[in-house]
Amino acid sequence: MRGARALAWREIVRFLRQPSRIVGAFAPPLLAWLLLGVGFGSSFRVPGAGGTSYLTWFFPGTVVLVVLFAAIFSTISVIEDRREGFLQAVVVSPVSPFAVAAGKILGGTLLALAQGGALLLLAPLLGYAPSVAALAPALLVLAFVALALTGLGLTIAWMLESTQGFHAIINLFLIPMWFLSGSFFPAEGAPGWLRAAMAVNPLTYGVAALRRALDPTAAGLPSSALSVAVTFAFAAGAALAATAVITRYPAGPDRATRGSRRKKP
Repeated sequence: MRGARALAWREIVRFLRQPSRIVGAFAPPLLAWLLLGVGFGSSFRVPGAGGTSYLTWFFPGTVVLVVLFAAIFSTISVIEDRREGFLQAVVVSPVSPFAVAAGKILGGTLLALAQGGALLLLAPLLGYAPSVAALAPALLVLAFVALALTGLGLTIAWMLESTQGFHAIINLFLIPMWFLSGSFFPAEGAPGWLRAAMAVNPLTYGVAALRRALDPTAAGLPSSALSVAVTFAFAAGAALAATAVITRYPAGPDRATRGSRRKKP
């Protein structure tokens, strides 16, 4: 696992040397949280939340959005590494494809967890009063969410050749997944088809588990046991998918195979 540790440490060092990534991971979710929270605060009432303000209710979803952005920024580096020739050097080295997958997933997960965990420190300022015993499950759930989103982002990025294509997939897939996770609005009161889409969205259960960890009295959510189980399965499945893709295609997209399938003019 020496190669995996080296690749994970490389991700962390690269992040620390690029302050713009810190701003890019924190600023958009925080701006969305402040603007939407204040804008909807006077007109939006969350069913079953009592007198909880929308700014407070929206906070767990914002933490997950920070993790999502961190996972996106860490996995998009795969495309840059391939373009710069770094991945080609790794592929021909003695490092196994499994170690490459483990290192990339571990590095991205640690970065996403660190950024989401840092935002959790604001929870007491918003009316949440989590104890030390409650913060441990919250961080565990956040680790599962970070692992799931990093693995999913890595699976997508590994099979793409351009950052433009990656951003297109993100806007089409990952961002709507967050919108349908119960972060932005609750399932109660939504149309039946939308509630069904939220029920099959694995990220819904990660947000629900985090919300329950911060506020055990939260109503209208899946049970804690179900939420943690689904989130763990989501994380394990995404990590296995990323590992399988990298092991099957260690050099990334197979340009030669695709090129041979094209008809010659």
